[in-house]
Amino acid sequence: MWANSALSQLIDRFAPITLAEMDGVKLQDRMDTKYVFSGDALDGILEAMLPEYRILEVKNVRGTAYRSLYLDTPGLQHYLDHHNRKTFRYKVRFREYVGSGLAFLEVKRKTGRGGTDKVRMQVPTIPEQLTPEQADFVRKASGADQTLKPSLWNHFTRYTFVHRQRPERLTMDIGLRFSDTDGDRPLGNIVVAELKEERADRNSPFAHIMRDRGLRPAGMSKYCVGVLLLGRPVKYNAFKPVLLQLDRIRTAA
Repeated sequence: MWANSALSQLIDRFAPITLAEMDGVKLQDRMDTKYVFSGDALDGILEAMLPEYRILEVKNVRGTAYRSLYLDTPGLQHYLDHHNRKTFRYKVRFREYVGSGLAFLEVKRKTGRGGTDKVRMQVPTIPEQLTPEQADFVRKASGADQTLKPSLWNHFTRYTFVHRQRPERLTMDIGLRFSDTDGDRPLGNIVVAELKEERADRNSPFAHIMRDRGLRPAGMSKYCVGVLLLGRPVKYNAFKPVLLQLDRIRTAA
């Protein structure tokens, strides 16, 4: 599906936006709304988005390959905090924009009332373990002093869209897969879209497009799903609805 020529042609029809133009729509402190749906629906959704959104283009390329290394405690406390719906929680990851030479250490924090913020520092490459400087950055950003080690990798291609007028950004991740030292697991023909706004607004054109197709917001942590797909022996009752939804999407495709 991801090599679909119709998809490539649709992507090419969007007006471009540069990184410099996107500066006003960074939304590091924002409200996020996620949608999870079959890749088979993607062409129709993109067609409906064409009049409203532009697409990020960097060096004449649309779509960026990402790879991320998530860090967690030996007991997977960050996973468990999410599973247990802890209001104030955080995740730590390295993220590389493949082919660009850019990599960052990021601390993504849930701030209550559905808010999210993210702080990051640039790093030369993704290391095997945190350096003292990086560990200090994580401590200050998270307000916690924990021993962290690599947990899993995820890989995907991301398309970034920006509304022509509204302070609204949208990402669509395709080709998701997870890996660790024991194996590699693809998510399958599934798209994870994330609408990023200063505040949740039902008037978002993208939200309208999704409602028109009967697609509702659906929480899904890539990290937590990756932990489960890779077979970690952890409790997962809170994530059963997400796993069932993913199975339904794959079965219907």
